[in-house]
Amino acid sequence: MKEQVSHKGRVVRITPQTTTVSIEQHAACSSCHAAGLCGMAEVAEKAVEVPTDPYASYGVGDEVEVVLKASMGMKAVWLAYFIPLVILMAVILGLVALGVGEVMAGLCGLGAIAVYYLLLWLLRDKFKNEYVFTIKG
Repeated sequence: MKEQVSHKGRVVRITPQTTTVSIEQHAACSSCHAAGLCGMAEVAEKAVEVPTDPYASYGVGDEVEVVLKASMGMKAVWLAYFIPLVILMAVILGLVALGVGEVMAGLCGLGAIAVYYLLLWLLRDKFKNEYVFTIKG
C-alpha cells in the first residue's frame, strides 16, 4: 500500500498562514487504488488549504503536488462511513429488540447519526489540525 496519497494542483492563493491549492479531477482518479480514501474521485475541483512554507519557491499559478498520509485517509473513511453505519445498526437493532416499532427505531437511528455528524462538525477545527496536507517539494 502506498504511504501517501497525492494530487497535482495549481496554487491559487498564498497568505502568511495558508496556501490554497486548487485540485482538478483527472481520469486517473478512477483507476487509483486510493480514490475511495481521499474523496477526490467525486468532485471536479476542490480547494485544499496547506500551511504556508516561508521558504517555498512556488508562487500563484504554479503547479504543485499536494500530499496526505494514506493512514489519515483510512481514518477519514472510518469516521465518515464505518462508525455511522455501526451507530445506525446498533440503535435500530437495539430498539427493535426492546420492542420499539421499526419506523420509530429507524428514525431514532437516523437521529443518532445526525447527532454523530453534528459532533464531527463541532470538532472540525480539531480534525483540521490532524488532517494536514503538505506540498511535495
